[in-house]
Amino acid sequence: MSASGLRHRAGTTRLARKLALVGTGAAVLALPVLGAASASAAPAAPAAESSATAVTTAALTAANGYPNSLDGWIRQSLDIMAQKGIPGSYNGIYRNIMRESSGNQFAINNWDINAINGTPSKGLLQVIDPTFRAYHVEGTSWDPYDPVANITAACNYAAQRYGSMDNVFGAY
Repeated sequence: MSASGLRHRAGTTRLARKLALVGTGAAVLALPVLGAASASAAPAAPAAESSATAVTTAALTAANGYPNSLDGWIRQSLDIMAQKGIPGSYNGIYRNIMRESSGNQFAINNWDINAINGTPSKGLLQVIDPTFRAYHVEGTSWDPYDPVANITAACNYAAQRYGSMDNVFGAY
């Protein structure tokens, strides 16, 4: 590779690292610019659902004193989980979100067996609708794309099945 090609690649890597430090949301938005794709899910939900959920989440998250970001959504979920007795840690939730959706709250998997059967996995932790409804946590939105509702329901499911989201290291 030429020297200019190496400089460009190094600059792209530095940019990706900086974006990751600034915030996952910014890094996810930059993925197409850097030529990468999300980890396991397609880009986004239909626009009407996406914008409505984004407005609702932003208003509720800000009203509760959390930043409207992946960090804020995880922290708000952890507080709700603590109130409801659902185990889990920031690191366990974050690790699973990065594997499942790369932090894209509107991620949807349209290719696996769930999608083929008509129930695609959705949101940050890639939950199918029947699981989301069964493990929904009172006080959160019924929208599976709502980040706090998605995280909290997925952690409730993982707690029942595996003891905690912290014990999940692959598809669940």
